[in-house]
Amino acid sequence: MTLDPRPGDRSTPRAPRPPATAPPATAPSATAAPVTAPAARDPFGWIDERARARRRAGLVRTLRPRAADAAPLDLAGNDYLGLTRHPEVTRAAADAALRWGAGSTGSRLVTGTTALHAELEAELAAFCGFESALVFASGYAANLAAVTALSAPGGLIVSDAGNHASLIDGCRLARATTEVVAHRDPDTVRKALAGHEGPALVVTDSVFSVDGDAAPLARLAPVCRAAGAALLIDDAHGLGVLGEGGRGAADAAGLAGAPDVVCTVTLSKALGSQGGAVLGPARVVEHLVNAARTFIFDTGLAPAAAAGALAALRVLRREPERPGRAHGVARELYDRLTGAGLDAVAPDACVLSVLAPAPEAALRWAADCRDEGLAVGCFRPPSVPDGISRLRLTARADLTGEQIDRAVEVIVRTAPRGARR
Repeated sequence: MTLDPRPGDRSTPRAPRPPATAPPATAPSATAAPVTAPAARDPFGWIDERARARRRAGLVRTLRPRAADAAPLDLAGNDYLGLTRHPEVTRAAADAALRWGAGSTGSRLVTGTTALHAELEAELAAFCGFESALVFASGYAANLAAVTALSAPGGLIVSDAGNHASLIDGCRLARATTEVVAHRDPDTVRKALAGHEGPALVVTDSVFSVDGDAAPLARLAPVCRAAGAALLIDDAHGLGVLGEGGRGAADAAGLAGAPDVVCTVTLSKALGSQGGAVLGPARVVEHLVNAARTFIFDTGLAPAAAAGALAALRVLRREPERPGRAHGVARELYDRLTGAGLDAVAPDACVLSVLAPAPEAALRWAADCRDEGLAVGCFRPPSVPDGISRLRLTARADLTGEQIDRAVEVIVRTAPRGARR
């Protein structure tokens, strides 16, 4: 097939140009205005207005590098089981870096898979009760992979309104129609699935990252099965926290290993390392290896992170009491803060939300806590779907009674006007 040459295509022969002739010389006009080049258009000028709008709304985000020894008291990070500095975990990561190098050197399908990755996948699948597992460079990448690769063109995705940004982005990238339904409401899921004939995928967090409330998985699964829909559970905040010995939300709901259920997890929270994984039937994992873009085209998880997560998983298996301790800390924080008059959301796992009267008040509250040596999270619009600003606290299994006392005292004492009920 021959294509017509395009104007300016360098592969197309051109006819020789006629010799250039100079224009006739003319005397400059005494009245002519000087010719000036048009002002260059600023391609990023629109960013300045966005920045001004953020400042007016009190929604500017800033980076604050933390010291190597972190804050004296950390209720902001997601180290639920206190494993990120466990000597077995840090030693395993250091040894892996010395043996395998600082990075994985390539994508998982090229040079980015090591024996550590395979070992971690096998032990993670066995621990959580699934047939197979696939490790990704991050939990975000795992969610993008699962949503996009497990939804078909012409299919339907039903997504909870409180889902994490990574699930939302996966829905936006997928080639299926997405319907967002009411938070934690299986009846609206049933209505969304009614009458749909093609492939369908229901997507939900197990524990929602803003308030720490749990999805009703035991009621949601039958709704999915009745409609022939698959259920995808983002268990980022459930692994290591829910289920027998921390085996996750699917285990707690009796769904682990089900042929129509897939879980995504992070290795950066309860397991104290970095990365993510998808757990499910072997045929689903094989499909992801061949179809998930964030697996095929992304550099594999660093061996040190894989080794750290594997060591943390083995500590958890040996010490199954850690999840219960983290739950107890979360409940104690909630009881004592609400007992002092603050408005908090009861935790279903290890995330605790304490409401603030306004975005600026939440920022000031978090800063006052930080000045007192207490690190807390601060969630404001548009990161929160309900538009309510709050402090976000995360319970840890390794917090002492003295540390809990100190955290409660600082939060209550620095609470802004309007924070109490």
